[in-house]
Amino acid sequence: MRYAFAAIALLAAAPAAASDPVLDEAVEFTAQIFQIDTGVPGLVIAAVRNGESAVFGFGEVAKGSGEEPDGDTVIGVGSLTKSFTGLALAALAEEGTVSLTEPVGPHAGVVPALPEKDGQQIRLIDLATQASGLPRELVDVEGVEKYSDQSFAANLSENSLLFAPGSGIAYSNVGFDVLAMALSNIAGEAYPDLLKAKVLDRIGLTATSYDRPAGENVMVGYDWNGNEMDPGEPIANRSGASGLYTTANDMVRYLQWNLDRFSTDDAELRAISHAAWLMRDGLQPVLGMDESGHMDAMGLGWVIMMPEGDRPLIIQKAGGTDGVFSYTAFAPSRGVGIFIAINQFNFAAGAEMAQVVNKLIGTLAPR
Repeated sequence: MRYAFAAIALLAAAPAAASDPVLDEAVEFTAQIFQIDTGVPGLVIAAVRNGESAVFGFGEVAKGSGEEPDGDTVIGVGSLTKSFTGLALAALAEEGTVSLTEPVGPHAGVVPALPEKDGQQIRLIDLATQASGLPRELVDVEGVEKYSDQSFAANLSENSLLFAPGSGIAYSNVGFDVLAMALSNIAGEAYPDLLKAKVLDRIGLTATSYDRPAGENVMVGYDWNGNEMDPGEPIANRSGASGLYTTANDMVRYLQWNLDRFSTDDAELRAISHAAWLMRDGLQPVLGMDESGHMDAMGLGWVIMMPEGDRPLIIQKAGGTDGVFSYTAFAPSRGVGIFIAINQFNFAAGAEMAQVVNKLIGTLAPR
């Protein structure tokens, strides 16, 4: 496996020994032009195709640092965390500890009783497919610290659901946080420990964790006005929806694992994670799911886009946290996957980023 790191200059030297020169050429050129065009301070991109990989960095991890992002730059990936939470659920289902369709209620922990609607209870699979009907975020409760146990309990006991669970889709960070709490209660251990044992160690993601990173090779995020954003300390009750830090090198491993289509190792876990558990057809409403491409179905935390034109089927997830936008997508039947992150809340660039990656996958893996 070879990792290539390129400088910001448009005429940066090409890597010396190309194992997949087409992959290198397409990824480096596309990412370099995107970074220059958008003017984001820094960008890192990782791509895999048929087992080969490439990583390129452009710009700076922090303004004025002179430090280019590379495969070991630590990146907060926000809602990409949801794909890992979906895998944690898949791992417990694979071993028979849980059923995907069992109600969450008995396992909700800090929430005395989850709300119902039209006689429908929230199931584990509803949380993982964004079909729970729970709101996107918690609202402030007077006298209660936000995201505390009391905050979740007050929100979920007093607020009604947006729709009957399973009948629609609405993006919900709350739902994935509740899912992590439920999985923690089911397994009888803290959720970060559960995720490490069931997912991270299993895949070999040694640089991925909830620990706030230290050192100089950390991607610093900036708000829409260019001001540095402080991520603060991890919040325990938010670990299902967000909070993971990782590197491009670990994301290469993650993509390669997800694309290991015919291996018997972890085959059932991948199948449970990637399956289209909920199709869009007939759902009402569908809210907050199309920013990175039209959602046709939901896996466990994954957004699934059916083939269109020259673009193959894509499984993807976007994230945004503390001034960093990230996106990962892969074509499971074509052996191609890409991860990208930029370190500024530039919303036009964030939307364009997903379009660029989806198009690049089509270029590298045409139908």
